[in-house]
Amino acid sequence: MKAVADTIGVARSNLVEQLRRPERPPRGPYRRAEDEAVLAEIRAITDARPTYGYRRVTALLNRARRSSGEPPLNHKRVFRLMRQASLLLQPHTGRRAIRAHEGTVVAAASNQRWASDGFEISCWNGEVVRVAFAIDTHDREVMAWVATSGGGISGEMIRNMMLDCVERRFDALRAPQPVQWLADNGSAYTAGETIDFAVALNLVACFTPVRSPESNGVCEAFVKTFKRDYVRVNPRPDAISVLQRLAEWFEDYNTIHPHSGLRMRSPREFIAAQSANQAACPV
Repeated sequence: MKAVADTIGVARSNLVEQLRRPERPPRGPYRRAEDEAVLAEIRAITDARPTYGYRRVTALLNRARRSSGEPPLNHKRVFRLMRQASLLLQPHTGRRAIRAHEGTVVAAASNQRWASDGFEISCWNGEVVRVAFAIDTHDREVMAWVATSGGGISGEMIRNMMLDCVERRFDALRAPQPVQWLADNGSAYTAGETIDFAVALNLVACFTPVRSPESNGVCEAFVKTFKRDYVRVNPRPDAISVLQRLAEWFEDYNTIHPHSGLRMRSPREFIAAQSANQAACPV
């Protein structure tokens, strides 16, 4: 014992005390009071929204707690509980080529730049639903959308959507100030009638460069979100079924979906907060 103590440079009494000390049982996983109740709330959200990660789950939990007067939860606690219950999403490992993109797509305020794009939804019976939408690049609200299962998106549908956006945002037939209308080079957007109609609405038609999806990144991000969180987790037996659910999905996105670019608020929550701030500070 003396040789061992001298070699490692500690007192013999310390080694004897460690030998006499009973072994402590291994500590189990960290737990807090009410973890089971919180986990039940988490499961209710993940059952309804299986594509949500722990940060968006935390946002929905705290939204409900604020309305009931309960204290908010830390996202680290939600992460721990979801990890213990194997509810975390698989980490994203995809890689894509980095393309140079200079400029900012996100506008500094609402009603400065609206972006529009389209996408397709494949149904289980082989039918295809084609959707076009318009989104504000600041508050991320989808202001208007059109959909069809017969043919493509026409220029008339895009023009109707333009007018719908102006009426919803300004309650008028013409925007009070110029608003950029950003779209790709599809024929429905570049048609002469569509451009002339945009001018009449005080919209400034802007087009992305060819093969540059990053130039309309807000739309690209929305399409990815919409397909992941709504299309792929819901039944799509035929085109009629999808067309009947689209209004519900868009409304859910606008009112409930937490957006990382909006500090985990939904677009409508963000717009309401903006209005409250402007009312409190009119200068």
